[in-house]
Amino acid sequence: MQQELLIKPAFLTSRHSSFADELRVEAGAYLKGRADHRYGNTVTALKAVMFGILALVLFFVSLRSTSGVVFVCVYVGFYVSAVLLSVNVSHDAAHGALFPSRTLNGIAMRVVTLPLGIEPVYWKVRHVRYHHPNANIEHHDLDTEANRFLRQTPFQAWYPQFRFQQYYWPLVAGLSMPYIAWIFDWSDRLGLTPLAKDRLLPGLGGWLKFVGSKLAHLGLFLILPLVVVAPSTGYGPVIAAYVLGQMAASCLVVMLILGTHWADTHFYDVSDGAPLPHTREEHAFLTCCDWAARPHVLNGCLGGLNLHLTHHLFPMFSHRHYPELASIVERLAKRHGLPYRCLRYRELLDAQRRFLESMGKRPDTQND
Repeated sequence: MQQELLIKPAFLTSRHSSFADELRVEAGAYLKGRADHRYGNTVTALKAVMFGILALVLFFVSLRSTSGVVFVCVYVGFYVSAVLLSVNVSHDAAHGALFPSRTLNGIAMRVVTLPLGIEPVYWKVRHVRYHHPNANIEHHDLDTEANRFLRQTPFQAWYPQFRFQQYYWPLVAGLSMPYIAWIFDWSDRLGLTPLAKDRLLPGLGGWLKFVGSKLAHLGLFLILPLVVVAPSTGYGPVIAAYVLGQMAASCLVVMLILGTHWADTHFYDVSDGAPLPHTREEHAFLTCCDWAARPHVLNGCLGGLNLHLTHHLFPMFSHRHYPELASIVERLAKRHGLPYRCLRYRELLDAQRRFLESMGKRPDTQND
């Protein structure tokens, strides 16, 4: 794998298509016409405050619970609110699209990801440096790394359990963020992954920040409830609420994102050094899609994750711009013959099921 990572994916340059130039011009005209900027604004700030207040209220209400059932329900509600806060803040912040200040973006990410237990510095690099430029490219997109839980590309080894992955994938989705927090993060920290060459969180200061965040997460969201609530409810409900809250948050994020890269998309392997036959912009159309949330008000709660193709074309723009940018993308895509898709969520789930089922078949029986 390390040798394969030395062969960086080569795309056609943008001069092979005028789409990228037209897209850039229209996006600039859109901002200029509104006398606007690409960052978040008062509305995005108020939305973050709303989710933040909701999460805090639910957290403190849960700590006052004397019933195990009530505690579990309220605590899981807290985690759902916390993850909605995170997707509305950390995703933009990771791309430098929340604030003009890199420092403020970093602080925002660290605060809102604390309930999730993940290290924001590692997540940001995995997402921005590895996933975005290399979506669905074997060995380069770390989101689709080969594993024993899901077979996500036709280039990966097959194991018998994959025959059932279309049924058990929600469990994998529910365990994904805890896996990131306690397996990926520590693997990255110990230099066991491709992120080792990025030299993130260096020295003693890096260790203090990394371990301090992990301890703060456990102290606030597991040990504190055990100390405050467990004398009334017992330890079982507290531990169950922590586990269920983490799984609910994880499943929500994965269900919003992952299908967009599985729904009738293409996968590539550049291990032989062959260049890809399309531009970076065209690659986005071939490897992901948009989907429409219904009722429409939900679009404002999802941090733009549903307009995922648009996000891949405009990662440096706040998600508040995505609905208008998606209209520009759709119009220009038609002009240039590019396959823009905006699915209903039901269609996305159906495509996701078909994909997992096809990847779960033994390669030698794919055409039986």
